[in-house]
Amino acid sequence: MDFGFTPEQEALRREVRDFIAEHLTAEIVEELEGLTEGFGVSRSVGRGPLVSRLFDEIAKRGWLGISYPKEYGGQDGDRITQYIVEEEFARVGIAVGLAGSGAPAILAAGTEEQKRAFIPKLISGEYSFALGFTEPQAGADLASLQCRAVRDGDDYVINGQKMYTSAAHTATHVYLMARTDTAVPKHQGISIFLVPMDTPGLTVRPLWTIQNEPRAPLGTTYGAYRTNETFFDDVRVPKTTLLGKENEGWGVGSMGLNLDRVGAARYLISVRRDEDIVNWVKTNRFDGYSPADDPAIRDKIAELWIEAQVCRLMTMRSMSIVEHGGHFTYEGAAEKIWAPEHGVRTSEAITQMLGPYGQLLNGSPYAVEKGIFAHNLMGAFQSGINHGSVQVMRDQVARRGLGLPSARRAGRPEAGR
Repeated sequence: MDFGFTPEQEALRREVRDFIAEHLTAEIVEELEGLTEGFGVSRSVGRGPLVSRLFDEIAKRGWLGISYPKEYGGQDGDRITQYIVEEEFARVGIAVGLAGSGAPAILAAGTEEQKRAFIPKLISGEYSFALGFTEPQAGADLASLQCRAVRDGDDYVINGQKMYTSAAHTATHVYLMARTDTAVPKHQGISIFLVPMDTPGLTVRPLWTIQNEPRAPLGTTYGAYRTNETFFDDVRVPKTTLLGKENEGWGVGSMGLNLDRVGAARYLISVRRDEDIVNWVKTNRFDGYSPADDPAIRDKIAELWIEAQVCRLMTMRSMSIVEHGGHFTYEGAAEKIWAPEHGVRTSEAITQMLGPYGQLLNGSPYAVEKGIFAHNLMGAFQSGINHGSVQVMRDQVARRGLGLPSARRAGRPEAGR
């Protein structure tokens, strides 16, 4: 299959690059660095006045919500166009796409009222979500979650705790997965709720990460300096906050995660490191020595670059499936295995190429590129766990892609441990 771009699409890419060159001033970059929470600046991080004005200019050109229906604030465009725009902005630390926003799941499973209430404001940036999935005892085995939502008339009353609810301190809502039935198998008693962050009884407490001191530079993969733990104490929400049907939240949540993995932002999380080291190697020379002339470095970069192109092809395949109305079986899970593990390999290889300098963090006078490669290394292994561990994804590939039975049905309860 040919995943090349048309002349019109390449013209759009040049237009976006010209816009960035004209509008991304040093002052905006400085403001972005003050807001940064890792790769890109999303709606969930908050915006300063300069970044807000920049987004206004982006919106005037119809570059927000490109693939979403016009009736919900989008542009009725195609996903490839969205990919091109999203990719160019993501490379300079600006997230214009809706990956991780909750919008894809709301569009797929929400009521008409929810679509009209949420999607336009998610596109504009007025609304943003924190992801309330993980709990202290339920991470990779997310279906073991214990946060409860109990029906009380026309309301639900929520009690429990969530971990790693990144952006909960700036988001307007939490995309919450909670247990609504304890008498059925664990995957069948879960529901999704769209809970406003200002609801009484909801408390957010910071968890500072390894990237906090010193702060990771803009463009760091998984460079968030803060995540959160969130507590729900008799949080009462109306039944209209339920996304999809009660007790069918596992399917809604899985679908949302799969859709969120499709796009330029997720792709660049895994390959941005490759691009950064190629650019650095090409433009640096030390006392007559150029790393670009080192055969060992050239060979390793070529190997990693080929792997990065596999990431790209997987992303394009996923977008093609969505664009043509298809359904994911194993494709999203396969992408979630290959891309993060490639990112880890790249981060380790770069550290070996740079030697001792590859360990210096932001603020060191001898740090390479503000220490971004060292900060990338600290965040690299997180990618194998976020949004589903690679071990769980391998199980999905085996069962959905290859048709293999689960370990339990195969009579081998020890398998997969």
